[in-house]
Amino acid sequence: MKITITFLTLLISMTFIGQNQTVLGKWKTIDDETGKAKSIVEIYERSGKVYGKIIDILDVNKKKSLCTNCTGDDKNKPVLGLVIIKGLKKDGAEYNSGKILDPITGKEYKCFLALEGNEKLKVRGYIGISLFGRTQTWQRVK
Repeated sequence: MKITITFLTLLISMTFIGQNQTVLGKWKTIDDETGKAKSIVEIYERSGKVYGKIIDILDVNKKKSLCTNCTGDDKNKPVLGLVIIKGLKKDGAEYNSGKILDPITGKEYKCFLALEGNEKLKVRGYIGISLFGRTQTWQRVK
């Protein structure tokens, strides 16, 4: 009886731990050059792919910023509400094969995401191969 209860407790605990190991949710973006928090991005899944949308801008003076350097459909759209991560697919422990938009420069980069524990997200934008790019570490919003 004790073994059964212990096994069930362990199984339930592992289920909850596994559910928390996801990139989905709200993340505080941290600028890799200044170390300052810039925005909150909500990462969500749609049709089997992962996307990320800016849901809050932390600098009050930039809340009404437009993506003036963007091209195509994103040109002159408000940065608040802009989808900046597009079309990532799960590949083992990473998410890749999608794009990330830098709303300041308007440039799009290849992107991959990887969890570091449950509270940090490694976000890498790059051109060509992953060697040529930048990595930011975002923090999960509780």
